[in-house]
Amino acid sequence: MIYVVSTIIVLGILVFVHELGHFLAAKALGVRVEKFSLGFPPKMMGKKIGDTEYILSWIPLGGYVRMFGENPNEENGIPPEEQQRSFTHKPPWARFLIVLAGPVFNFIFAILVFCFVFAFQGIPHLSTYIGEVSKDMPAIEAGIMAEDQILAINGQPVKYWEDVSAAIKAGKGRDVEVTLQRKDRTITVLVAPKRVTVENVFGEKSQTPQIGIVARGDMVIESINPAAALYYGSVVKLIERKIPLKTVGGPIFIAQIAGQQAKAGVLNLIIMMAVLSVNLGIINLFPIPILDGGSLVFFIMEMIFRRPLSLRTRELAQQAGIILLVLLMVVIFYNDLDRIFGLSRIFSR
Repeated sequence: MIYVVSTIIVLGILVFVHELGHFLAAKALGVRVEKFSLGFPPKMMGKKIGDTEYILSWIPLGGYVRMFGENPNEENGIPPEEQQRSFTHKPPWARFLIVLAGPVFNFIFAILVFCFVFAFQGIPHLSTYIGEVSKDMPAIEAGIMAEDQILAINGQPVKYWEDVSAAIKAGKGRDVEVTLQRKDRTITVLVAPKRVTVENVFGEKSQTPQIGIVARGDMVIESINPAAALYYGSVVKLIERKIPLKTVGGPIFIAQIAGQQAKAGVLNLIIMMAVLSVNLGIINLFPIPILDGGSLVFFIMEMIFRRPLSLRTRELAQQAGIILLVLLMVVIFYNDLDRIFGLSRIFSR
């Protein structure tokens, strides 16, 4: 039950934040909002306040803000006296800001969460204890063992796991000297990193030097001042690392990690929401029609060429966007099922 409840809470908050951005920007720029829905139909309940009907729907996998005149097909049927409140009749810069506000609110939510957590609790880091040593990798050949603690790389002390990763990467494949604490004795080994090809969510491949060790998973808290909290909570710091394609997950994956983090505590769940909020903002900015990023591209082109794309062009782009989105969903659901049933191992036999 905790998995179901925590998933609904996480998705509900993330969708609310995203759609609230669109809603507030539309209202600020004079566009009439007809519906604000959390969830997809069928409708569970709703109440109309002013011009807007606020709806709670049964399928908690998204939401939407429906604006007056949002459909380009309605453009010619809107009376002149009502065009000032129509989304389609707003200048392209205004429509750009309304669409952009959704992902921006996802980033703002994440920044606020991380700044709050970092300021009052500190920054959580993975410790330098090794939890697992991969087979057929340089570390195990050099004699490194699980439960060893890494003290230094090439003579430079390391405090956190990211320091270890950064030091190995900075070596650009050259041999690294690893100083370890093993129970009551200190040892030093020489390891020759192996270049491993990784793929991120954008399909990019880059080779990185690795020695084949995995963090044990326990956390060390670094206390920082509020100014540093603002820096470390910035979106730039949150998204500067590449996202491996295999880490992209859908509702099943979100349910798994939401339940796990809820069991670990409310604060863990909130931090997880902030991370997912950043990912949601990034994905919505992809230049794929039917996503916010695709609409933003259309508005930029309209501002450059001083005229909107033809309705036929937009329709074809929307159809292509649907196909791309379906393919992305297939990858996401495959990743989810692979985590549960090990499909990649089955198909590789």
